Amino acid sequence: MNERTSKQSVNGGGKSDSSIDHGKAAALQQYRDAEGHFSLVRSFRMADLVTIMNGVCGSLSVFSSAKYLVTGDEDFLWSALTLPVAGLIFDFLDGNIARWRNESSMLGQELDSLADLISFGVAPALLAFVVGLRTYLDTIALTGFICCGLARLARFNATVALVPKDTKGKAKYFEGLPIPSSLGLVSILMYWTKNGWIEGKEGLPFGTVTLWGKPGGDGDLHIVSVVFGLWAAAMVSKTLRVPKL
Repeated sequence: MNERTSKQSVNGGGKSDSSIDHGKAAALQQYRDAEGHFSLVRSFRMADLVTIMNGVCGSLSVFSSAKYLVTGDEDFLWSALTLPVAGLIFDFLDGNIARWRNESSMLGQELDSLADLISFGVAPALLAFVVGLRTYLDTIALTGFICCGLARLARFNATVALVPKDTKGKAKYFEGLPIPSSLGLVSILMYWTKNGWIEGKEGLPFGTVTLWGKPGGDGDLHIVSVVFGLWAAAMVSKTLRVPKL
């Protein structure tokens, strides 16, 4: 989750609205004044590069999932399952590096959310599809999961200044499940993969229900997809408050 945004919030940082606006204006002016084709790359801070590594892990997970679907080689599946965990490590490190170096950037705040969407939204949803959630209704549930993660990240960026802070300026809680919590679902997929409870082997636990039509048609839904749907709802919940550790 975007720790760097919360550290720069109005309530927690002890800065006035005018000083925050001035900082944003200065950052935008600095970007505008930068010249050259690769001025964007030169503007990256160390924490930004670590954040990008989170996105790299998520992207590699997506491609590893695709390679597994093409080749059937389980090594690719295991790579796809473990790469989001590596992304979480980088997600944790970027905020710590930003605080250690006492630097932040508007670009870094946006990078953090976009990288989280890849590593903890798109990659887990594709993994669920790969291991067996492949019916029409399954894909609807997984699409909803991704979109709720997207909405969750957008809400965090827009409202983090309104969340109560502790004495160190850290938000006291998350509104809704933070999107990295999806690694809990990934760990379940790991366990099922280890035991062969995936498509092409013994099949997913709990099976399917047919909501309309004949079995094997568009009306089939894996029971497990309901868990992804509930997880998505928990991410966008306003009343669910998860304490920050």
